[in-house]
Amino acid sequence: MIIVPELKHNSNMLIRIQLGQTEAALKTITALCKQLNPSFPFSYRFVDDDYNKQYVSEIIVGKLSGLFAGLAIIIACLGLLGLTMFTAEQRIREIGIRKVLGASMGAIFRLLSFNYLGLILISMVIASPLAWYVMHQWHSNYAYSTTLHWWIFAIAGLIVLLIALLMISFQTIKAAIANPVKSLRTE
Repeated sequence: MIIVPELKHNSNMLIRIQLGQTEAALKTITALCKQLNPSFPFSYRFVDDDYNKQYVSEIIVGKLSGLFAGLAIIIACLGLLGLTMFTAEQRIREIGIRKVLGASMGAIFRLLSFNYLGLILISMVIASPLAWYVMHQWHSNYAYSTTLHWWIFAIAGLIVLLIALLMISFQTIKAAIANPVKSLRTE
């Protein structure tokens, strides 16, 4: 028990209550306070509620960050899909010639996706240390924080690569299964 005087006639007490005994403890404390000082109104609050109020802003920032990250991922996927569609359309004759000469679907996939995957890998190499530094600085503001493991960034990178491959594969498969005669006749 800790007694902390705040005002002349007001003081706070911190009382630890056993788990599941909250109702009975409050009744006992209320009766004791009325017995000791009947004119003083008894009020209480829980320390964990006060503690949680300190992190309300962190919870809001976390939710907003998740929302904006999701929006950024959707916009990036749409941009990558549009860029892949544009590249496939620009290289439609080249793809048709390669197919006539015997190129496989895998070769066409590599042709269209190699540049994008290389750029994504370069961006991950640049972004991962920067993200680690920002997260490390943010975690240093707390008394208790977790360590940032390398595998967290590796999993994030794999997820980004899988999403990029999914976006690229739509257009690549469409270009690979298209009739090469039609692509060579287009003007």
